Amino acid sequence: MNLIDFLIIPIFVCSWMGVFLYKKYAIFNGIISNPNYRTLHEVPIPSGGGVIFSLLFILSIFLIWLNQQLSNNLFFMLGVGGVTASLLGFKDDISIIKASNKLIIQLILSSWVIFCLYLDNLLYLNWLPIFILIPALLFVMVWFINAYNFIDGVDGMAASGAIFLSLTLALVLFLTDKSVELIPVFILIAILVGGFISFNWPPASIFMGDAGSVFLGYTFGSLMLYTTLNGDITVWVWITVFGYFFADTMVTQIVRVILVEKWYLPHRSHAYQNLARITASHSKVTSGVVLYNIFWVLPLTLLSIFRPENEVIIAILAILPALIIAYKYGPLYSSS
Repeated sequence: MNLIDFLIIPIFVCSWMGVFLYKKYAIFNGIISNPNYRTLHEVPIPSGGGVIFSLLFILSIFLIWLNQQLSNNLFFMLGVGGVTASLLGFKDDISIIKASNKLIIQLILSSWVIFCLYLDNLLYLNWLPIFILIPALLFVMVWFINAYNFIDGVDGMAASGAIFLSLTLALVLFLTDKSVELIPVFILIAILVGGFISFNWPPASIFMGDAGSVFLGYTFGSLMLYTTLNGDITVWVWITVFGYFFADTMVTQIVRVILVEKWYLPHRSHAYQNLARITASHSKVTSGVVLYNIFWVLPLTLLSIFRPENEVIIAILAILPALIIAYKYGPLYSSS
């Protein structure tokens, strides 16, 4: 039995209490997200709360590793890389880091993931030359880190997404009898973020900030590469599980590259952000995405693992409605 099985309730309580105490600390020390042209909030709200669940995750991973229930390369990838991603994000929450410096750090983090995966394990992808493979993997990691940061734009969106993604991926591994050591890792993410979401559900009283979203992006990106390269979860299943978020971030970025000269600058033109303004409700938008995940993405994910020969078509079906929504209400809607 895994160590996490004995610690589910204590871990959840530690996360909840940690966020509760951190909120008071953030208010006292002025770690606040103030309303501006990019935000959808009208009052200052404490930020950086993600540092609690991310550091508790690192501590838990360390204990699992000490208990010899996690491999060395996974520990170094998730533990060392994860704490670096969290602290980078927290530093950005306190004092803004230049975009160029953030990109450099993200590339270093992504390189660390590739190092932990071992170059030998990557070389079996012999249909791609190494000078193309490594940049491609770096791009995927940097995209994941930033994509998760992009979805943290309305109350509860990133947190509820992390819980759904983690539990669904744990279920995939369980049903396919793959990588038993990773199931507790995904469950751990869900438990820790579960302790945070009661403060972040609309109307949010605290934001996870980059300390949480950069950490989650790094962690999911690392696990995506690890499970794909080891044959535990195919890339098509990952795309299916990330259905809504994949579609929204992909369409938004592509359309912005076409329409906006400085497309890389901060913005609030994602479809879910525009829908939050249209409906004047964060709760409706976040709840809508949760329902999309549960009643559309989850059944398709299960179908994908039981009918792997159709996983490409299923992945397309998972993202298609979200693609339409993102195209209609994303940057094109913002510019109209």
